[in-house]
Amino acid sequence: MVKAPIVKEGYIFIVILAIITIIVYVTVNPYWSIIPAVLMGFITFFFRNPKRRIPNDDRLILSPADGKVMSVCEVYDDQFLNQVGLKVTIFLSVFDVHLNRSPIAGEIKFQQYTCGRFRPAYKKTVGCENERHSIGIENDKMKVLVTQIAGILARRIVSWVTLGSILQKGERYGMIKFASCTEIIVPKTVEIVVKKGDKVKGGETVIGRLLQ
Repeated sequence: MVKAPIVKEGYIFIVILAIITIIVYVTVNPYWSIIPAVLMGFITFFFRNPKRRIPNDDRLILSPADGKVMSVCEVYDDQFLNQVGLKVTIFLSVFDVHLNRSPIAGEIKFQQYTCGRFRPAYKKTVGCENERHSIGIENDKMKVLVTQIAGILARRIVSWVTLGSILQKGERYGMIKFASCTEIIVPKTVEIVVKKGDKVKGGETVIGRLLQ
């Protein structure tokens, strides 16, 4: 699990912008150095890795991402669940934490990376058209499918896990760089407790509750 306050993928950008800030300050003009300094501050903010309070109840399904719930609908999943399930779509703005967290504890039994387009992440069709990375997590109570979806600015999906990896509930397993979208599909035996327009926090907000 990633524990540093800044995700490691952000270090290279922070260091480069820090060097540019110093060079501009010394060789050009101190006022012009404000521009790369502000960019460095934003990048540091974007790659932040906040601590979260993870609920212990194993019947609860947690949000896999920070952001705003764009839709809750019924779908048929033929990738992992192979049944009708409930899909929650979460849009992440550039101001949200972009880490993805496991909604349940379990083993990764399915993993697929699909190349595609980079349409705006809030569009309804991005789950089918855009570049994406899906993992299927299974434990003795349920199976869930989580998909990281790239957006118009998000051109890089990062994953720190692979097939067979064991995840704890709320564990950080990857991120999407810049504005993006995350989808989770759960069985119909789960009661969804969020609705369109709700703000959620990855690894902390309960989005569903197992009924059986």
